[in-house]
Amino acid sequence: MTTPEERAALLKRWALENPANAEILRRLPALDLPQACLVAGCLYQAVWNRQADRPVDAGIKDYDVFYFDPDTSWAAEDRVIRRAAPLFADLGVEVELKNQARVHLWYGERFGAGYPPLASSEDGIGRYLVACTCVGIRASDGALYAPYGLDELWDGVLRMNPVNPRPALFQAKAESYRARWPWLKILETE
Repeated sequence: MTTPEERAALLKRWALENPANAEILRRLPALDLPQACLVAGCLYQAVWNRQADRPVDAGIKDYDVFYFDPDTSWAAEDRVIRRAAPLFADLGVEVELKNQARVHLWYGERFGAGYPPLASSEDGIGRYLVACTCVGIRASDGALYAPYGLDELWDGVLRMNPVNPRPALFQAKAESYRARWPWLKILETE
């Protein structure tokens, strides 16, 4: 059994073995985005892929970057997306940037339920549907943020996030993970 500190170090090491993750984190400070973090799938999938004896970057659809800008206009977010495009173009991966200050403005229309305004990028990380997938690495200092710890990620336990209880969305997301990593365990929702 590894300690929480050892798991955090392993997650970062494995995630950064993916050249795209390493380069995104290296280049992100050039955008000067407040609270910029590399988050979610490109990080936690490194753990599951290693456990499944696959390359750490296997099956990663996109690379999510969260930041927090009080300007919640679409125009401001679009300017960030346009500035970032040439910075990451040579990586050959899709990098998606999302201003967490404006998620509440579009989430309901896209996912059919309301979403509270967030106060930080870390708030956004902490609201993913599956608790163990709530992970991020800050671009400013490389610190790992995992509000629910890493035990369930390591143990392959998929539990609905208690601060974002959406049973139907959680079940669909959890089943999509289990289709790729069949050994994952879904905790039933109530």
